[in-house]
Amino acid sequence: MDDALLQRLHAVLGDAGLLLDPQRMAPYLSDWRNAYRGKAAAVLRPASTDEVAAAVRLCQQAGVALVPQGGNTGLCGGSIPDASGEQLVLSLARMQRIRELDVHNDTVTVEAGVILARLQQAAAEAGRLFPLSLGAEGSCTVGGNLATNAGGTAVLRYGNMRELTLGLEVVLPDGQIWNGLRGLRKDNTGYDLKQLFIGAEGTLGIITAAVLKLYPAIRRRATAWAALVDAESAVALLGTLRGYCGERLSGFELMSRQSLDFVLRHQPGSVDPFDTVYPWYLLVELSDPAAAAALDETLQVALGESVELGLLQDAVIASSQAQAAALWRLREGISEAQNHEGPSLKHDISVPISSIPAFIAGTGARLQEALPGVRIVCYGHVGDGNLHYNLSKPPGMEDAAFLAQSPQLTGQVFDATLALNGSISAEHGLGQAKREAARLYKNPLEQALMRALKDTLDPKGLMNPGKVL
Repeated sequence: MDDALLQRLHAVLGDAGLLLDPQRMAPYLSDWRNAYRGKAAAVLRPASTDEVAAAVRLCQQAGVALVPQGGNTGLCGGSIPDASGEQLVLSLARMQRIRELDVHNDTVTVEAGVILARLQQAAAEAGRLFPLSLGAEGSCTVGGNLATNAGGTAVLRYGNMRELTLGLEVVLPDGQIWNGLRGLRKDNTGYDLKQLFIGAEGTLGIITAAVLKLYPAIRRRATAWAALVDAESAVALLGTLRGYCGERLSGFELMSRQSLDFVLRHQPGSVDPFDTVYPWYLLVELSDPAAAAALDETLQVALGESVELGLLQDAVIASSQAQAAALWRLREGISEAQNHEGPSLKHDISVPISSIPAFIAGTGARLQEALPGVRIVCYGHVGDGNLHYNLSKPPGMEDAAFLAQSPQLTGQVFDATLALNGSISAEHGLGQAKREAARLYKNPLEQALMRALKDTLDPKGLMNPGKVL
């Protein structure tokens, strides 16, 4: 790395904005699971959009690649540098201002380094709701949420980050600042440029701030745990509950028995809501801004009719916030619980909602034929067709032998997804983990169009190289 470049970066960013010490740099060079590790010449920590722009311009002039990084909670290695030691990590962690909260426009303007949980709290203090919710909300950042088009558990009602975003501020690869921070619901003045950068994982520019939608605060919830015999019943029940509950249906999470078994085994204090074992479970939540909304009664009637129709085997409605929280912990504990069972192959896929039963049945059968005894941990957001379809080794199998079959097993999952017009990445992005798979499974014309955009905006290829494309 050119010392002159580092000196110029130091002049712009100061001591707090330029890390060269290996110990201080270490947290920025691996993901939270230690699944991806890299090297970097330095870590840049700008405190403002102007500092980001100045750093980008210097790196462009020197031909040095940048790897943007938010909370570093991703699962696909999108924010980790390569092994060359020549790239620079650019962390947005110091850009933590909530610039404006407009209760009349129901918008909030925040910088990219704002932690999601802090944004949620700021909205709540203003009597509003920012609905994005996911497991890493205590450490993930708005910039990372935007860069990966995060989804979470409330997409069914509120949509993912694309739907929650009205405007962006972006530092382009040449250091120019695009100020698109417009809190408008209607703007038909040409191309919707913000959508180019949402989900682009920092390959087209660095998101520094955003205008996001707010919603009325939720004052009433009703939560239920239900048992089913198959995924067909879950899809049918989704339609039934939508008919009864409309937009108040805000959560609809499907889990296999294998998923629950892992949680009961490894999560202290967890309790099976039913005495009987069932093949599948649903976590259902209704919510409403009106404190007097009769959600428990509505949910009870809807679930009761579903039992009579044969869609449900059993159901229980939480009688307190503590009970509801305990049910959500069963759902949210699946990923961590599976980690205790040894190495796993994790897949984040989506298919049309109507195709979920076919995917589950067909893929499970083919995987059991390919590797008898493989344990399938299937759970996800039925309302948006997103399944986390993870594989754990058969009991007694050596880790190395299981991992050696990863290409074959993952290929089975991706082939089944493509056959149903699905996507191999639903809410975690591509990063470096799925880059090569995307080349195989994504339409060639779509790839060519993406490459054309990349070449136009980033002709030197210095923005997060080796990711997505």
